[in-house]
Amino acid sequence: MARYRRKRRRKNRVGLLIGIIIGILVVVGIVVGIILFLKSKDKGPTPEEVLTQYMSDINTGNYEDMYQLLCDETRQRVTKDDFIARNQNIYEGVEASDVSIQITNVEEQKDTVAINYDTTMETVAGTLQFSNTATLIRNEEKQYQIDWYSQMIFPQLQEDYKVKVNTATKSERGNIFDRNGMALAEKGTASSIGIVPGKLAEPRDETIASIANLLEMDAEKIEKALSAGWVKDDSFVPIRTVSKDADELKVQLLEIPGIKISDTSERVYPLKEAAAHLTGYVQNVTAEDLEKLEGKGYNANSVLGKSGLEKIYEDQLRGIDGCEINIVNADGDQVVNLLTRDAKMGEDVKLTIDYRLQKALYEALGEDSGCAVAMNPKTGEVLALVSTPAFDPNDFVMGMTNSKWTSLNEDPAQPLYNRFRNTWCPGSSFKPVTAAIGLSTDSFTADEDFGPSGRSWQEDSSWGSYQVTTLEEYAGAANLRNALVYSDNIYFAKAALKIGKDNFSKTAKSLGFGEDIPFQYGMSNSQITSEEGFKTNIQLADSGYGQGEVLVNPLHLAAIYSAFVNQGSLISPTLEYQEDPSGSFWKEQAIPAQAADVIKEDLIQVVEDPKGTGHEARIDGRTIAGKTGTAEIKASKDDTTGTELGWFTAFTAQDSGQQLMITMMIEDVKDRGGSHYVVPKVKAAMEEAFRW
Repeated sequence: MARYRRKRRRKNRVGLLIGIIIGILVVVGIVVGIILFLKSKDKGPTPEEVLTQYMSDINTGNYEDMYQLLCDETRQRVTKDDFIARNQNIYEGVEASDVSIQITNVEEQKDTVAINYDTTMETVAGTLQFSNTATLIRNEEKQYQIDWYSQMIFPQLQEDYKVKVNTATKSERGNIFDRNGMALAEKGTASSIGIVPGKLAEPRDETIASIANLLEMDAEKIEKALSAGWVKDDSFVPIRTVSKDADELKVQLLEIPGIKISDTSERVYPLKEAAAHLTGYVQNVTAEDLEKLEGKGYNANSVLGKSGLEKIYEDQLRGIDGCEINIVNADGDQVVNLLTRDAKMGEDVKLTIDYRLQKALYEALGEDSGCAVAMNPKTGEVLALVSTPAFDPNDFVMGMTNSKWTSLNEDPAQPLYNRFRNTWCPGSSFKPVTAAIGLSTDSFTADEDFGPSGRSWQEDSSWGSYQVTTLEEYAGAANLRNALVYSDNIYFAKAALKIGKDNFSKTAKSLGFGEDIPFQYGMSNSQITSEEGFKTNIQLADSGYGQGEVLVNPLHLAAIYSAFVNQGSLISPTLEYQEDPSGSFWKEQAIPAQAADVIKEDLIQVVEDPKGTGHEARIDGRTIAGKTGTAEIKASKDDTTGTELGWFTAFTAQDSGQQLMITMMIEDVKDRGGSHYVVPKVKAAMEEAFRW
């Protein structure tokens, strides 16, 4: 028993000894860990980490933080302001971004570390790559700091050298051509009005005032141009650019001693007002533009498409100037070329537009406020997009006078307003759409007789005093053919009620209502109702003949009508020219083929039948289909002060030969014949097009 106790005591002592040893080892480990941690903390960032942080600060423009990473010797040699100015001017001057480095070698010698690295950065001239070396010195606090010289920016950059960005080769903006190669926008010639200071007549102030008056500009602006440092008595000082054909103005100016006129290259728009809303225009970039377009190769001398085709095709049309980044010495002589970007010429754009038809439709609209769309209904090629009244886009390029700008903005006819892009109440031109919806949903048949209703009608007494009215009674059945030929509002009001609210909305959506038209030039979306939907049966009935809350874009209406010659499929409109266009469909089989054919035949009768509302559009030797529309724009049914919109869409209904569709809308046709004011204008444009 005693032996057992002694054995047990020995075992306990051994265990205690082992525990003490383990405890000591743990304590030693903790102490060693703390010492190592404190040592590593004292050591600070590695040289590689310091250099990487420095380069990262270039990307964020933290030049003050970069200065804090420099060694004491550098900071005694270079002030913070000088350091920031030099780095900021160079990096921002070359538009440096995405600066990154790849360290290739590190050499340590006592308190100095030399790091070799490869640099990559994006610049105004493209991607720049070079190898460099940085020297870092460990200070008394064991911290590594950069021994900075200008060579850290670029290896060849001495302290008295500078970095210059030059335009090497000027680019040219691409031209915009119509389908036949006629220019819609091109490089042309304008007249640069300038002054030769030494030849100005005395008294000088009065002469400058006379020039300012003729050019509608401030005399102070002219004085400022003449006082520029480079100007000498025999210098030509340009002050204004005007159209090449501003003959009367130029004759008046040349009577003033000191005026000189020379040719200058300028973006010009040959069709002027006739295609203003289509082509749009370019202008010099603004500071705000440059900020938004940073990194895309624009500079203070660039032009930018501001509206229309110029804006839509900006990326294709714009040229990018050739550019050089050079290091120059104190005398301005080039020491080394760091990078060169070749000029990129803008691409020409060829469109489906027909210059002649664009002009013809503009002239047909004349002094009226309205719009017109022309296209090939088989291929979807858009041949014309016209809005009137308009403006001369050349004025925006050459510099518009204050009086001209005020006149455009205050004109009640709104010449800056693009009418073909927006939506309008379609009136009776919408009736074929209602017919398509009704036949598609089997809500009625084309031969179904809705019965006589006279010239006014209501569903029941719940409508109160509200009546749907129509202009003309006719003998025969109230079927689809007669309703389209005579433009019977009552028939289409009844048709909408037969279709029902849900069917009407759902099927209209399948015809593209409420969605974007797949077209290069953004158009407003058409609607059947506002967001609240159909609120009453009266609204539904009115919608059947294109009133209520129905709003349609003219190009969309033309696309729907195209289904009548495409077995029920809506053509996808396009602006981009192809040699052998086959066309593609936006909405395939949106209308049953048989229904589309029935409606087409009825629309032919709208023109062919002597009593048809579109009979004035009949052209011998051509099969023309169409539909008129007069939309009432007024506050209520009893409002007598409202206005009217006149519509007419006409199209070639034969499968072969020249294919053409024109949709025209003219405002304020009340007491001018309604839609009948529009029909002969469309016919005249079609006849002219058929002669080409």
